[in-house]
Amino acid sequence: MSISQIQQLIGGMGVSIQIFTVTLVFSLPLGLIVSFGRMAKNPIICNGAKAYISIMRGTPLMLQLMVVYFGPYYLFGIKIGNSYRLWAVFIGFVINYAAYFAEIYRSGIQSMPAGQYEAAYILGYSRTQTFFKIILPQVIKRILPAMTNEIITLVKDTSLAFTLSVMEMFTVAKALAAKGTMMPFIAAGIFYYVFNLLVAVVMERIEKKLDYYR
Repeated sequence: MSISQIQQLIGGMGVSIQIFTVTLVFSLPLGLIVSFGRMAKNPIICNGAKAYISIMRGTPLMLQLMVVYFGPYYLFGIKIGNSYRLWAVFIGFVINYAAYFAEIYRSGIQSMPAGQYEAAYILGYSRTQTFFKIILPQVIKRILPAMTNEIITLVKDTSLAFTLSVMEMFTVAKALAAKGTMMPFIAAGIFYYVFNLLVAVVMERIEKKLDYYR
């Protein structure tokens, strides 16, 4: 490959990493908020969270990206430009992954013994203190394997940004491969593998640090 092609691939890598980072930074806290709604006693909030999770998990991410990008124009007549493409990808990925993370959070929170809440109440902890100081650290420890799977999937899903013609790693590789060489695809494969390997290593180290009973 030529130097210009390598530079294009590096640029695509940067966009993929950007999508990955923005999605994680915003979908993790949003997923926690949605999980609270899913467990809420108020039926309106609970059913609303259920419907959101059902739609996000029941429809393709590719379709959701198209709705986020074209929706403002068809629903409200708002003109959209090329500058909105990457923002639409960010929004689509965040709301999609927040739904998956919400269910992971919920499974971890609901797996905690009721006795821990009772003990915290006796010790004088408020509900907020109980959750953030006692429950949440244990929940994070329990849900890390499931979170790792979703984060690895996210790395590969960044390639779906091609739906909105965002030039991330795979889109660039596909465009370069159209010129008659397989090397861009090989480079893309190596990138995704190395990226996922790094994610797996980091998450494994976090698991070991949190596994303080061994």
